[in-house]
Amino acid sequence: MKVVGLITEYNPFHNGHLYHIEKAKEVTGADHVLVVMSGDFVQRGAPALMPKHMRAEMALRAGASVVLELPVCFACGSAEYFASAAVSLLNKLNCVDAICFGSECEDREFLEKAAQITAEEPAEYRQCLLHALKKGLSFPLARQEALKSVLKAEHHTDSLKYPNTILGIEYIKALITQKSSMDFHIIKRIGSGYHDNTLKESLSSASAIRNLFTPAESMGFSEKEAPSGSISLSEILDALKVQVPAFCITSLKNEYHRRYPLCADDFSLLFKYRLLSEQPDTLTNYLDVTPELANRISKHISDFFTFSQFCRLLKTKDMTYTRISRCLIHILLNITAQSTAVFKDEGYCLYARILGLRKDKQDLLSCMKRNSGIPLVTKLTRIEHVTQTGRIMLAQDIAASNLYESVITDKFKTPFLSDYQHQIVRIGDSY
Repeated sequence: MKVVGLITEYNPFHNGHLYHIEKAKEVTGADHVLVVMSGDFVQRGAPALMPKHMRAEMALRAGASVVLELPVCFACGSAEYFASAAVSLLNKLNCVDAICFGSECEDREFLEKAAQITAEEPAEYRQCLLHALKKGLSFPLARQEALKSVLKAEHHTDSLKYPNTILGIEYIKALITQKSSMDFHIIKRIGSGYHDNTLKESLSSASAIRNLFTPAESMGFSEKEAPSGSISLSEILDALKVQVPAFCITSLKNEYHRRYPLCADDFSLLFKYRLLSEQPDTLTNYLDVTPELANRISKHISDFFTFSQFCRLLKTKDMTYTRISRCLIHILLNITAQSTAVFKDEGYCLYARILGLRKDKQDLLSCMKRNSGIPLVTKLTRIEHVTQTGRIMLAQDIAASNLYESVITDKFKTPFLSDYQHQIVRIGDSY
């Protein structure tokens, strides 16, 4: 049995994701696709457009065998945390042969070189990085400049500006630092760019699709970038017929204004309450929140109207909108630097929580049960094998999901379902 692991968000699921699953099977010859997916909050520092169980079902119908949830502290962490935790989770299952990721650059040797540099941090790289940061560049741009300087005449240095290439480098770096036996495969990213916010013919970005459902300004776009006006559900679904697999349309139709869409601004009042409860010296307890950002938050708290507006207000030359958004999510979800450091020191992911599985792929689940080096969590009431630290991590996941569910309940006036009440998504033989 051959298993390929995919690290995903599916926010939301679209044709590019279906292509990724099918291509991963093709290039690896895998019998199973094991997906690690962000839960209700995602890496760019925002709530997901739709709940995790809804997205997990779409992945299963697209051909995934099992979907696991990436713990929230890492799911909405930096690219390094996100990649390291996901690779660690797949590695600890002891049944995954390779990971497969999309990248704007498919040159394996180049990506390995870049990953080796960021893993080892030679003196030249550290000096270039420090110099770029002192110039006032944000960390992503400073890292890009430092890598370009060290790699010098390499043909693909321009690809270092693309998010998926950077994530690919982080995946390889995690494989190196964790001394993993898993191989990796690269699929050339096709269709729209990661940040494209307008629909293309058939392979549009997740950002463009999200913009159909939510106000673009709440996604962090400026007024010039944001498309104007709103459209009806029938118009949205008509536009999506060539953007998402057919099986997604039914779910999107049935759950609209019942389970989704959510955006960051739906959490604005909760954010303001949390920020009003803090002081500059307590804000720095949260992951990634620097003293400078803490002071800016406290200074401008009276100017808070919405989450997206506040992120734009706090944005500076050396701190991107996404970085600020991620920090605010950490504050909202009580993700501290100290607790995350403990989780990292104990091996990142301390359990494997199953969100969904295919009934006709039980052999993979059996393999995971036999070989996994960490407990499999199928029921939140059955966690006796999870370590004490793991239970703290899991409690954080549950609290985040319950908060997300509370906003769904408030926005759409639907019954509240706690994370304990949600069942594993199970689908049968047919897609």
